Amino acid sequence: MTRISRMKAVLWTIIGIAAAVGLTRFIFGLGVTTNMTDNTPWGFWIGFDVMGGVALAAGGFVIAAINHIFGREEFHPISRAAILTAFLGYIAVAVGLLFDLGLPWNIWHMIIFWNPHSPLFEVGWCVMLYLTVLFLEFAPVILEKWPNVPLVAAAYKLLKRFKIPIIILGIMLSTLHQSSLGSLFLAMPYKLHPLWYTPILPIVFFISAITLGLMMVMVESMTTSYLYEKEYEMSIIQRLRKAGIFMLSLYGVLRFADIFIRGAGELLFEANWITTLFWAEIAFSLVIPFFVFLTPAARRNINWMYFGAFSGVFGIVMNRLNVGGITHVNNIGQIGEFYIPSIAEIAISAGVVSGALLVFFYFIENFKVWEHKPVDPQDDPKNKPNFGENRTYFGPTKAANRTRYSFLFILAFAIAFASFSSDTIYGDGFDVVKTTKARGKDTLKIDGNRDGFMVKFPHKMHENKGFQCGACHHMNKPDDEATGCYECHSGMYTKGDGFQHDWHASSDGANLNCFQCHDRYVSKGKGFIKDFEHSKELCSECHDDLFANNKFIDKNSSFEASSYVDAMHGLCIDCHETQLKHDPVLKATKPQLDQCFNCHKTGAEDLKKDLINRKNVNRMVVIPKKTK
Repeated sequence: MTRISRMKAVLWTIIGIAAAVGLTRFIFGLGVTTNMTDNTPWGFWIGFDVMGGVALAAGGFVIAAINHIFGREEFHPISRAAILTAFLGYIAVAVGLLFDLGLPWNIWHMIIFWNPHSPLFEVGWCVMLYLTVLFLEFAPVILEKWPNVPLVAAAYKLLKRFKIPIIILGIMLSTLHQSSLGSLFLAMPYKLHPLWYTPILPIVFFISAITLGLMMVMVESMTTSYLYEKEYEMSIIQRLRKAGIFMLSLYGVLRFADIFIRGAGELLFEANWITTLFWAEIAFSLVIPFFVFLTPAARRNINWMYFGAFSGVFGIVMNRLNVGGITHVNNIGQIGEFYIPSIAEIAISAGVVSGALLVFFYFIENFKVWEHKPVDPQDDPKNKPNFGENRTYFGPTKAANRTRYSFLFILAFAIAFASFSSDTIYGDGFDVVKTTKARGKDTLKIDGNRDGFMVKFPHKMHENKGFQCGACHHMNKPDDEATGCYECHSGMYTKGDGFQHDWHASSDGANLNCFQCHDRYVSKGKGFIKDFEHSKELCSECHDDLFANNKFIDKNSSFEASSYVDAMHGLCIDCHETQLKHDPVLKATKPQLDQCFNCHKTGAEDLKKDLINRKNVNRMVVIPKKTK
């Protein structure tokens, strides 16, 4: 196998793992796959996938400006690759955001429901528009593959005619949202550590994005040259190095001048881990690149150049992670717990990046992104088939590689998906009432959203008031008693098949004949059930203990099960409203029984704790001195 084949094998393995984790996240919710909480709602996905991803893709507008606006034609050989990198980077940002959003299917709301006062609204629209512009910038590379198709040729000529206006629009949009990402954090002077919080954060983000873009283009050029075994573009890399030195100098001066002007310089020498984190970021983003780029022996060595450029990329991405969540007050011992990304979070991010890399390789190999398309030595028809150690021939190189990649993807997916045990998915945080040991306890802790804000349910108190099990556990699975809510309400936010039709009809399940429940002489619809209005009796023919006695819920108009969140809230709120309506004493003593904070007391306690600790937080905030 060649270098690029081995690289693709690794990437397909990572994607297989990420696919299993991503599927688990969308089926069972954020709590299974993340360590984020309501106290720390932004974590690795926002810091790396979104904030870091947008900055990593900055090379597109930087190289486009240098090549097409400032007329530096020597950068033309890498301009298409830089634009492709930016295009795929922004797609990766959008995909990563889908995993982070609690309700990802509402991501389109920003297009219809405007909030022009929010920096996030401006960032979202700029990203969408810039993604469109990047598509238009890269589209000629795709269209020129079919020059003889009239419609394609016309579109190609149109895009080439408006190339410069499109590039200028892209530069404007990228400038806006690269800086506006920093504007998001101007609203949290009491939450972001003063070594990172600054009123000029939008400027810092913009300068660092240009710096990162230059070094990312260097990393991309050297990486692809190595993988495809082609000559390194040293003349272009050296020009990027010189531009990188200037931008690194500007970025470094800006960071330290701002810290000392704000009076936060004394924090640079405190003996704590947060200061160590700051200096580690500076070492990767400034010290190592400066050493490599300015040392004559190192800058002539391709390995050292790669190390210096990669260090700069890593350091500025580290800055995005620090600003995005790691150095928030919640995470530095003042309030709450320290947030550490889960393995699942990292796996999904790695999968998104791996997918973008594979698409990048596809375009490199099939379109004229470079002056000359790379050729895999294994594709040479003169080479004899390589049967390998097991003497098995998988066909031509491309077919053999597809077989290998598919196998690795499926194997990685299966192993990763199998690693999510029922305890991981339905752990104590999902539905504490599900275990026999939990039943009968005096007070149960239910964390439906798995965000650490648990609801304390006084189980014994409800029993003493005369509520029987069926009041909450209105249905029991066969041979079970007080079945947990999650058994039927399996979707965190979406409705599910409470009846489990596929299982009843499957030969591996109940193996029922369709017409044991359905009328063979009626077309599908409401009348298709033999007796829809009394289908409860149909179920009880097989399950005499399915419906609990004294059940509070007695709805059978559908075989769907509501989402877990709706079930938990509907059960408690409806019951409390009913009690207030029929119990005048309770209405007089606890008139707010049906309000959210009556159950969600943990959140209120944390809010009080937050307010109490404000005085401890304030000492960390550098207040600008007033002018006379």
